[in-house]
Amino acid sequence: MERRLLLPLMLVLLLAVVGCTATEGPTGPAGPEGPQGPPGPQGRDGAAGPAGPAGVDGVSFVPSEYVGSEACGQCHEDTYAVFMDSGHPHNLTKVENGETPAYPFTQLEGPPDGYTWDDISYVIGGYYWRANFVDQDGFVITGDQDATTQFNFANDDLDLGEEWVAFHAGEEQAFDCGACHSTGYSADGNQDGMPGMIGTFAFAGVQCEACHGPGSLHVNNPHSFKLQIDRDSEACLACHTTDRTEPIFGTDGLISHEDANQDLFPGKHAVMDCVLCHDPHSGVVQLQETDEQPTRTQCESCHFTEAKYDDGGVHDRIRVDCVSCHMPQLIKNAAGIPEQFTGDLRTHQVAIDPDLMQQFTDTDDGSVSAPQLALDFACRHCHNPEGIGPEVSDEELQEAARGYHNPPEVEEVLQEAPAEETTDAGSG
Repeated sequence: MERRLLLPLMLVLLLAVVGCTATEGPTGPAGPEGPQGPPGPQGRDGAAGPAGPAGVDGVSFVPSEYVGSEACGQCHEDTYAVFMDSGHPHNLTKVENGETPAYPFTQLEGPPDGYTWDDISYVIGGYYWRANFVDQDGFVITGDQDATTQFNFANDDLDLGEEWVAFHAGEEQAFDCGACHSTGYSADGNQDGMPGMIGTFAFAGVQCEACHGPGSLHVNNPHSFKLQIDRDSEACLACHTTDRTEPIFGTDGLISHEDANQDLFPGKHAVMDCVLCHDPHSGVVQLQETDEQPTRTQCESCHFTEAKYDDGGVHDRIRVDCVSCHMPQLIKNAAGIPEQFTGDLRTHQVAIDPDLMQQFTDTDDGSVSAPQLALDFACRHCHNPEGIGPEVSDEELQEAARGYHNPPEVEEVLQEAPAEETTDAGSG
């Protein structure tokens, strides 16, 4: 009985097993994503793919560079010809191939005694007044205590011949004048690798681009790139000035050219632009050399009242002009004769104080010039024992100066006024 029941039961189980393995049910929904596994090892770089297409051109700009005055002269021929006869491009000249540098109106015979042109790297100046020399290490040649290393050209106005004189004898003098004696100056580094040459520059001398800026972009495309044209006096005063808040110092009875350029500041002319009177391309010397009017305008163009009533007496007869008294040679560039109250450069102080006899006063810092012209320099550069005018007393000078430019009707009123009321009558 048990066997009969066991056999059917086993058959049923077998059919059940066969039915379960032969039929698969439907796939259930995906379970949630499991956590990120650890990264596998980095594979080797594959081969570079082909280059892609060129991108769109970006915006680029190349700053302008210095190209030199000769490049400017290719188009501006007339201006360049005039400019190269002025003093600006020649206030520092590089010595090339051991040959004597050339200048428009002066000729250097040679370097200081004991030197050849092969020993000289640059000449400072050389145009009209004086020349100093820089050695191959970049130091200005000064020599020992007895050396004469500065060459002064002959000066007909002072009746002085050419001569060698001392320049900071016994002192070491680095060349630190590049800011005003070169073009494209930078205070960094040393020009030509010379240790005594402070700073670097693109070109020696004050070339066109010293005032107008670097010109390479203008040269390549003049219509798109205009050069700077600055007629404001500040452009000139970058070099032709010192600290205008400081006194004007004198040395040995004259103002040295290093301290002279602030002399315009005390007067009314300080508000004027330099280019109203001066053409920066021609300068003054070359116009004097060719007997041309050295300024763009004349004194009487503005001071017409003074010119109208200034009969001047003997001064008119000997053709003494305005600048003889109002711009005397108070400054020494190369040479001067202090005892005759004259240097070799004119001042721009202009205004004469008829109550001031002496130009310089002694202070703790040295000799200081008055901000206006005193009668010693305004008058006694002629009225001295060696001058062209007779000697006169202080009282005579003051009496003449106080009413010199007054119209007749004004002078008549002043003559009738008490003496203390006439002391402020200026000379114009």
